[in-house]
Amino acid sequence: MLALYIGNKNYSSWSMRPWVLMRQAGIAFEEVKVRFDSFSLHSEFKQRLHAVSPAGKVPVLVDGDLAIWDSLAIAEYLAEQYPDKHLWPLLAPDRAHARSICAEMHGGFPELRAHCPLNVEAHLPAAGAQIWNEQPGVRDDVQRLVEMWSALLATHGGTLLFGHFTIADAYFAPVCLRLATYALPVPPQIEAYVKRIQALPSVQDWVQDALAEQDFIDFEEPYRERR
Repeated sequence: MLALYIGNKNYSSWSMRPWVLMRQAGIAFEEVKVRFDSFSLHSEFKQRLHAVSPAGKVPVLVDGDLAIWDSLAIAEYLAEQYPDKHLWPLLAPDRAHARSICAEMHGGFPELRAHCPLNVEAHLPAAGAQIWNEQPGVRDDVQRLVEMWSALLATHGGTLLFGHFTIADAYFAPVCLRLATYALPVPPQIEAYVKRIQALPSVQDWVQDALAEQDFIDFEEPYRERR
């Protein structure tokens, strides 16, 4: 069976992407959770991850003797291994578009990621309001999301980004949770998309597991001193 190495569900946005993708698509896998203790070279986290991946980061997908690291590489591997799941959109132009926005997420939105780290359990509207007022880069990142998602929803029927669930929705699921955690202002059609992503069974399962962790990691908590 496939094994997916992930970090803490409350904090690890990159782990969330392939986990949600596989769970929503019905691809069986064993979950191997490696707690964030530290990211120093000699931490237990790094030692465990280096045993399966030279990058020493989550997520890692292990298929027999093969290890695939990086969430986008994992998504591409799964799309090749499970063509019947249609993890990318069916039409070639849509696939190219979906790959483009996933790559943009992969390398972009630095201000949103820096100032609004994933924290599933927390509800931080006051921090979100301050971030929104003080960080123009966050406002710019959110505006780009609004433009991107609005155009795709209008083109593909207004439910998910490309009509049916794809890698693109899995890739932006942690972003949806960020928008909710920090109560960042978005138009009604974007708020509705966020709620549809939150309602996906795979996302609900991830959230419930994150809430059950009860693990407060101070270096992942820039806005709180305790739960």
